[in-house]
Amino acid sequence: MFQISNLVSGYGQSRILHELSLDVAKREIVAVMGRNGMGKTTLFKSLMGILPTWAGSISVDGRDVSAQETHQRVASGIAYVPQGRMIFPSMTVLENIQTGLPASAKGQVPDDLFALFPVLHEMRGRKGGNLSGGQQQQLAIARALATNPKVLLLDEPTEGIQPSIIKDIARTLKEIRNMRDLTIVVSEQVLSFTLDIADRFLVIEKGRFVVEETRDKVDEATISRYLSV
Repeated sequence: MFQISNLVSGYGQSRILHELSLDVAKREIVAVMGRNGMGKTTLFKSLMGILPTWAGSISVDGRDVSAQETHQRVASGIAYVPQGRMIFPSMTVLENIQTGLPASAKGQVPDDLFALFPVLHEMRGRKGGNLSGGQQQQLAIARALATNPKVLLLDEPTEGIQPSIIKDIARTLKEIRNMRDLTIVVSEQVLSFTLDIADRFLVIEKGRFVVEETRDKVDEATISRYLSV
């Protein structure tokens, strides 16, 4: 469903990502883990076209999107929940979600979105800036799902979220995967969270994947060593 092949990218003249390759199957949840500054956010921005692809390719469901602009990649099936959530604080919950809808939806939010996030239905008239951190994260995920993606990218979704809400988000992501046959790639530093949701684990170190393990063979000690400062 989602393929990255020998991806190279960076900022200015600084190369950050060094020929990264990754194949992600339909309905698979993959966790990309690493400390701050190792290339996680750069990877996600490159996948969305926010940063240019210097070399290599990115494909969604067999279609090469490497040369596409960000909005075209969204139309091709990639949705992105950025680090820090980046919701619109002065807009209501409903208006935030509607910004993700295609024009053909005519502003109608699919029922399953509010079924997944009942708190958002209760607060649909509240300003996004008045929500808690956990509620804002749910809103950012709902807005991304409104595009009806094939691949969902989440950058550090547990940042600034209290532990009880982190468990709710983990449960919801698994529900989303099952309900929508969605492929999910999540960048994270919290190992306990990824152990709850991921089928496969990769560790990124200085722009290179240095560890790749499946859920049944994951070595928590090895991953924890790469995450420690």
